[in-house]
Amino acid sequence: MVPKKIFLTKGVGVHKEKLASFELALRASGLAHCNLVLVSSIYPPGCKIIPKEEGLKLLRPGEIVFAVYDRESTNEPNRLVAASVGLAIPAESAMHGYLSEHHAFGETDEKAGEYAEDLAASMLATTLGIEFNSELDWDEREQLFKMSGKIVRTTNITQSAVGNKDGQWTTVFAAAVFINDENVNNENK
Repeated sequence: MVPKKIFLTKGVGVHKEKLASFELALRASGLAHCNLVLVSSIYPPGCKIIPKEEGLKLLRPGEIVFAVYDRESTNEPNRLVAASVGLAIPAESAMHGYLSEHHAFGETDEKAGEYAEDLAASMLATTLGIEFNSELDWDEREQLFKMSGKIVRTTNITQSAVGNKDGQWTTVFAAAVFINDENVNNENK
């Protein structure tokens, strides 16, 4: 099975129970009705990014869904948490790209998202033979990667939140969700 479509989603949940806060984050992302299977970091060749709303329509309750995702939780009042998935797509559509996951405390959406995006782009760059100085900041490496003509796009999906002021569990969740071939074929009927 090589997925043909993927969508990005995120959510946050707050509850007195940690597991319930994760469930609420899944509901906010639109994925609570599915069984998620965490997979590693390969973005399939020729895979198309579709809008979240379109992707969610292709999923059935109880379906086993493959995704690259990350989550983080805190019950510390006012503690900033973030979860992010980065994506780097090669210019050559026959090649695979990379997805990365990152979670952190004390990072904004922007900082966590850039870090995840940088991870994915750096993995792809090393696969493509692009030489770069890992000490350069992300903006400089991003320009180098894109100027090489070998990486066409990088992006991320990130969710951050401040821990609930009353000490309830706050969970953040971000995911890149693969749509399996069966769902794509059913869509075309």
